[in-house]
Amino acid sequence: MVTNIHARLLDAPAGEIGTLIDGLGSADDRLWPHDRWPPMHFDRPLSVGAIGGHGPIRYVVESYRPGHSVQFRFTRPKGFLGYHRFEVEPKGSGRTELRHIIEMRLRGAARLSWPLAIRSLHDALIEDALDRAQASAGKHPDQRNWSAWVKLLRRVMSRRRSRKKK
Repeated sequence: MVTNIHARLLDAPAGEIGTLIDGLGSADDRLWPHDRWPPMHFDRPLSVGAIGGHGPIRYVVESYRPGHSVQFRFTRPKGFLGYHRFEVEPKGSGRTELRHIIEMRLRGAARLSWPLAIRSLHDALIEDALDRAQASAGKHPDQRNWSAWVKLLRRVMSRRRSRKKK
């Protein structure tokens, strides 16, 4: 079983941070780091049943509480059996914790692709998203540098995509 949690304590009320979740996949998405990663998109506005994903990762919206949380059930890659979600939790004094959680079982090739490549890419992407949330709350984080492994994986994937286009 894989459990992967990223969280950031933000100096902003839960209602303000909740609007970041509500904007996921929209033209006004202020949370997803689409400037550095494949954009998140859906076949309709964020709602239960919306189908979408980012890059090769595909999912369907399983639950959505506007301003509070959204949960996505993985449909691809094959062997990802579980979900990922964003949620906000008020922490008092105008502070809020924004979390991203993956809970899944791995089958087949995913038992290798997750630990060898996808986990590192995922971790970098989510930290970039949390940096965007922090910036939207008024505190600009230091520029995060990706690991050499993430840079290499991104270069390899970029080359594979350009070969497929030819």
